[in-house]
Order: sequence, then C-alpha cells, then structure tokens
Amino acid sequence: MSDTLWTGRDDASESGDTRRLHQIVRTGLDGCGAGDAVLLGFASDAGVRRNHGRPGAAKGPGAIRRMLANLPAHDLERFWDAGDVACEGDALEEAQRALARKVAAVLDAGARPVTLGGGHEVAWASFQGLAAHLEGEGGAPPRILVVNLDAHFDLRTSRPGSSGTPFDQILEYGRDHGLPIRYACLGVSPVGNTRGLYDHARALDVFHVEDMDMQERHLPERLRQIDGLLAEADLVYLTIDLDVLPAGVAPGVSAPAALGVPLSVVEACVLAVKKSGKVRLADIAEMNPDHDVDHHTARAAARLAWHLLRP
Repeated sequence: MSDTLWTGRDDASESGDTRRLHQIVRTGLDGCGAGDAVLLGFASDAGVRRNHGRPGAAKGPGAIRRMLANLPAHDLERFWDAGDVACEGDALEEAQRALARKVAAVLDAGARPVTLGGGHEVAWASFQGLAAHLEGEGGAPPRILVVNLDAHFDLRTSRPGSSGTPFDQILEYGRDHGLPIRYACLGVSPVGNTRGLYDHARALDVFHVEDMDMQERHLPERLRQIDGLLAEADLVYLTIDLDVLPAGVAPGVSAPAALGVPLSVVEACVLAVKKSGKVRLADIAEMNPDHDVDHHTARAAARLAWHLLRP
C-alpha cells in the first residue's frame, strides 16, 4: 500500500475539528484493539474473470482509499489500514486464504474489519476469516446472518469458485460444519439472475428482495424486514456489491445495473444493520476504476465505507 493514497486537504488554520481521514489513519495493525476499525484491501479480479465479468476490480481498494482520504473524521478518532492482499494471476484460493488469515487476526484482536474489493470473491475470504475466528472462540455456534446488498444472488454451484459462487460456498460450509447461517440478498435484479438461480435460492431458503421493491417508497417495509432478520441473529456479516446501485451512480463495476437500488436506500439499510450492534465484519465489492466515470463509483463506495468505519 502506498502512503500517497492517504493524502488530502489540511484545514488546521480553521476553527473547530478539521480532521480528515488521511490525518488519523495508522498503517499496519500495531496498537489496534477492541472496537477499533481496520481497513483491509483485496486486490483481486480473478473471480470476476472466472465469472466472465469485466476485469479491473483489482485496482478497486486503492481507488476507494483515495476517495476516503479527504473525508472528514467527525467522531472517528483513529483507524488502521492493514494494507492489501493481492491475488497474483489466477491464484485466487491462495489469496482468499491469505485474506482470511488477516480477517481472523483482526477479529481475534476485538477490532472491526472493513474490507475493500476487489471482486465479490472477497466474500468467501471474509467468511473464512470469520469462521476461523469463531472456531478459536469455541462455545455454541452462533446464529449468523449474512446480509448482501447485491443485484446478483452469487449462488452459482460451479467450482472452482468465482465472484459468482461465494454465498453458495458459505452456505455449503454452514451445512458441513453445523453452523446456522441465514442468507439475505437485497436488491436482486430479475434480469441479472437465471430461473435456475432463483430456484436454487428458494431451495436454500434465501431471503431476497428484488430491485423493483427496493426503491424509496419501499424503504419503511424493508427496514421492518431487516429488523426481523436481525432479531433472529447473534452476529452479522454485511457485504455490499456496488453493482446493486444504478449504473448512473456506479458505472465502475463488473455488471452495471439498468435499474438498481438508490444510494439513499442502500445507505439506510447499511445504517440499520450497523445500528443493531451485531456486525462483526463488513466488505465492499466490485469497485472497478477502469470503468468509473469522474470517480462516481469510488465516491459512493467511500461514503459507505465511511459509515462502516465510524463507531
């Protein structure tokens, strides 16, 4: 990770709290502890390539950091940036294991990992880190809620894994290890998922809401449903695929959305999940700067990451 990513405006000559994120970030993991926010990067688009999408997401973590750097700190006193795990060539599984180890280490320290992608293959890596941490904790298996804001189910059953398989891999792990997992996918596009994927989602008892039912007028009902899901969970893994947003807001993704879910609705859902106090880890996926326009996608991603970093 280059320190030049964390640069920005200095308003020290102005009155009041003028701190920005580039002024409070700490690199590495030394000193981070309970409740601290830790940024990680997953510089990979191997899973996108395997899924026949538009490559370029490997540059996503840096693009988001650049937009984060100049945002105001507000009530965030400090956070850590533990750098990127980079996927070399098609060595996706090796990179996923490496990120999982870092996620587990952050969780073991009592801190809050927020990972920037990278393709949505990051989800399988994030979850493996959570699973390793939970195994180390021992005790009764917790009820896990996976909340995915995404235009796609990402429940493909083909292997090896790709950006289209992570939630099938997660649910398969749960079945094999006696870990109760509920998967909720919000923002599903009917034109982006085959009938076979819908059928598979129903067979797996996936809670899902289509994009046409995730508009502003639907928000009160969606928030009530989210509260119901949260009430039945002990902990939450929150993941955001930027392709859930309209193409005009997020052109820099592997598969831009014709309709999409408004950023205000995505943000409200993220904040509702965060408010529960049950989020143990979060990630943002599919940032592809090669196809971004005037940093629109990176700015949206940075805004969401800013919310996740704050206490």
